[in-house]
Amino acid sequence: MAGADTAAKETLEDYTLRFAPRSYRKWSPAVVGISALGGIAYLADFAIGANIGIAHGTGNALIGIGIFAVVVMLTGFPLAYYAARYNIDLDLITRGSGFGYYGSVITNIVFASFTFIFFALEGSIMAQGLELGLGIPLWLGYLASTVIIFPLVIYGMNTLAKLQVWTTPLWLLLMVAPFGFLLVRHPDSVGAFFAYGGTDGQGVSVSGALLAAGVCLSLIAQIAEQIDYLRFMPPRTPDNARKWWGWMLLAGPGWVLFGAAKQVVGLFLAVYLIANLPAAQGIANQPVHQFLEIYRDMVPGWLAMTLAVVLVVISQVKINVTNAYSGSLAWTNSYTRVTKTYPGRLVFLVVNLGVALVLMEANMFDFLNNILGFYANCGIAWIVTVATDIAVNKYLLKISPKVPEFRRGMLYDFNPVGLVGFGLSAVLSIMTFFGLFGELLKPYSPLVAVLVAFVATPATAVLTKGKYYLRRVDDGIEAPMFDEHGNPSGDLLTCHVTGLEFERPDMIASAVPGPEGEIQYISSLALSTDKDGTHLLPRQH
Repeated sequence: MAGADTAAKETLEDYTLRFAPRSYRKWSPAVVGISALGGIAYLADFAIGANIGIAHGTGNALIGIGIFAVVVMLTGFPLAYYAARYNIDLDLITRGSGFGYYGSVITNIVFASFTFIFFALEGSIMAQGLELGLGIPLWLGYLASTVIIFPLVIYGMNTLAKLQVWTTPLWLLLMVAPFGFLLVRHPDSVGAFFAYGGTDGQGVSVSGALLAAGVCLSLIAQIAEQIDYLRFMPPRTPDNARKWWGWMLLAGPGWVLFGAAKQVVGLFLAVYLIANLPAAQGIANQPVHQFLEIYRDMVPGWLAMTLAVVLVVISQVKINVTNAYSGSLAWTNSYTRVTKTYPGRLVFLVVNLGVALVLMEANMFDFLNNILGFYANCGIAWIVTVATDIAVNKYLLKISPKVPEFRRGMLYDFNPVGLVGFGLSAVLSIMTFFGLFGELLKPYSPLVAVLVAFVATPATAVLTKGKYYLRRVDDGIEAPMFDEHGNPSGDLLTCHVTGLEFERPDMIASAVPGPEGEIQYISSLALSTDKDGTHLLPRQH
C-alpha cells in the first residue's frame, strides 16, 4: 500500500484526509478563532450587499440579510461545535451525519465548487484594485492574484495562522475607517440609505426580500471554511472552557455577524456613491471604487489610492489563502476516497486555482447575482441537511449516533438519510429557482431548500429506522476513544501498514491479524487507500 505511505507523509502538515491529532493542535482558542475569522476578510460581501440593494432596495436588502444571518447562525452552530469538539472537518462530519463514507463525496464536490467560485470572485476584486491603482491589465491582474496565493498555502495551518493573525489589525482599520468617516462627516447619508428604493423601486415585499436572501445564502457554505480552522481547537477542559466556547461561537456561526455587517456597509457605501457621484453609477457595486471614493474624501488622492490598493490586496489574500487551502483539501479528499489513490494535496491546489483563473478570465463578476443565486440552493441543501441530522436526528430523535463516525469500515458506503434530504432539497429548490413551478414561487427557492432539507432528513431517518448509519459499532480496539473531559484521546497506536503512530480516534483494528494472531491496528488514512478491502473488518449485524 504505497499510497498509504505517501498519504501519511503528505498529510502530517495539513491532515487532508483525517482527524486533526492532539499533538498538532498547539494553538490557543484565541489564535484558532482569529485565524478562522481572518478568512472572512473578503470584500465580496460589500459587492453582494451593494448588488442586492441596487436591485431590490434597502428595505428588502436588510430583511434578506437578516434572514441570511438567522439561517446561518442556526445551521452553523451544530457544525462548528462538532468540528471543534471532535477535531474533524465538515466532510468527515457529513460522512457520519446521514451520507455514508462515499455519499459525502457529493457534498464535498459542492464545497470544492464553492471555493473556486469565491476564489474567482475575490481574485476579480483584487484584479480591479491592481488595475485601478497600478494600471495592471485585468487579465494580468487575474493571473497575479492567483499565482501569489500558491506559495502561501503550501505549508498549511502553521503559515496560515501567522498570516491571519498579523494582518487582521491593519485590515480592520482600513475597512472600518471610511464607514465611520461617512457617519461623522455626512450624517445625511443615513437617511438617504434607508430611503433608497433600488432599480425596481417597488418598496419592501416578500419576493424582494427572499430574492435578496437567496443571493446572501450562497455564502452558507462559508461555515465549512471556518471549520477547516476550528478543527484545530485545543481540547476543552475546565480551565479553558469559557474561552473555548467563546471563540468557537464567534469564529463558527458568529462569522455571519461580520459578514452581514459588511453587506450592510457595502450597500451603504454604494447608495452614498449613487447619490453623490453621478459618474459612479456603474461602479457603485465594486468594493475597490467604494473605498477609493471615500478615502479621497478623507485624505489626499495619492494616499487614498494607496490605501485602497493595500486594503484590497490584504483582504483578498486573507480570504483566498483560505479558499485555496479548503478547496485543495476537499478535492483531494474526494479523489482519494473514490480512486483509493493519494496524488498529494498540491496537485489539487493547482487544479483549484486553475479553474478559478478560468472563471476570472470569463469575467464572472458581471453575472455574480445569477451564479450565487443558483449556487445557494446546493449549499443550503447540504448545510441544512447535516445540521438537521445533528440537531434533530442525533439529539432530539436519538436515531443517529451522537458521536460522529468517519472511518471507512465503520460506516456504510451510502446512507439514504442525508442523500434523500440533500437530493430532494437541491432538486426542488433548483427547479423553483428556474421557474419550473411558476414565476410566483421563483423567489422562494432558498425557503424551499431549507424546509425540504429540514423535513426530509428526519423523515428518512425515521422510515429507515437509522439502520444505515453504522456498519459496525465496535472498532476492535479496547483503548478508550475519549479522555476524562470527553475530548478525543491522545493515546498513540502504531499502524501496521505504514509503521507510523496515530492517535486513538484515527485508528481501527485491521482484519489482517499479526504473525501470532494478535490484533493489528490500521489508520483511517491507510484504510482509505486499501484498494481491495483486505484490511476491512466484516460488517456487524
